[in-house]
Amino acid sequence: MLSAKQKTISLILKAAVVISAVLGTFLSAYAGRDSFMGGKVVFMYFTIQSNIAIALICAIGGVMLLSGKKTPAVWSLIKYVGTVSITLTGMVFCFVLAPTLGIYAWNVQNILTHVVVPAAAVADFFVTAAGSDIRKKDVFWVILPPIAYAVYAGIAYANNWQFAEGINYPYFFLNWGSPAGAFGFTKEMPYMGCVWWIALLLVFLIIVGYLYLKIADGLKRKKNP
Repeated sequence: MLSAKQKTISLILKAAVVISAVLGTFLSAYAGRDSFMGGKVVFMYFTIQSNIAIALICAIGGVMLLSGKKTPAVWSLIKYVGTVSITLTGMVFCFVLAPTLGIYAWNVQNILTHVVVPAAAVADFFVTAAGSDIRKKDVFWVILPPIAYAVYAGIAYANNWQFAEGINYPYFFLNWGSPAGAFGFTKEMPYMGCVWWIALLLVFLIIVGYLYLKIADGLKRKKNP
């Protein structure tokens, strides 16, 4: 069980996730068509991404926490999968997209949805990790959300949904019409085809997921030596 202090910290972090995700998403809706993932049309697609999903998970988790009832094992698994997914969102933005977008990346909506939300969600996972019961083999569940997102991005590309003016893909590594295509390689961005990027990111997620479980196990042993 979580201590009163852990519950308070968890509720604060959950609130930070929900507020940042909702505010960041609405700011994106009114950012303008030339802004990355900005504009009211993109808003409808943007809301199904991982920041809104983790916000819903945190909101429901907060209600469960306030109820005082034990969190179901399946919900701990959902929280874990969502946390690993939002970790990918944050790291891709900070280390892949931001360097290419430059100063244009660091607007309020991007900081809220791609930095604050992931940081608060990850922190909350570890605050509550000692009370969770996730098995090592559950790590493979973490690949489901990105696979679903890749399918969504492929549908968006095929239907020419606009994520910015003249851009029908959310991230450069999901541009099926790039010189690298699906399986090719190039000397310039994106350097390799979409399939290779997706495979690389899935492997990355499994590694991160495993590390998170190791840390969670360490926290449990520390609490219950």
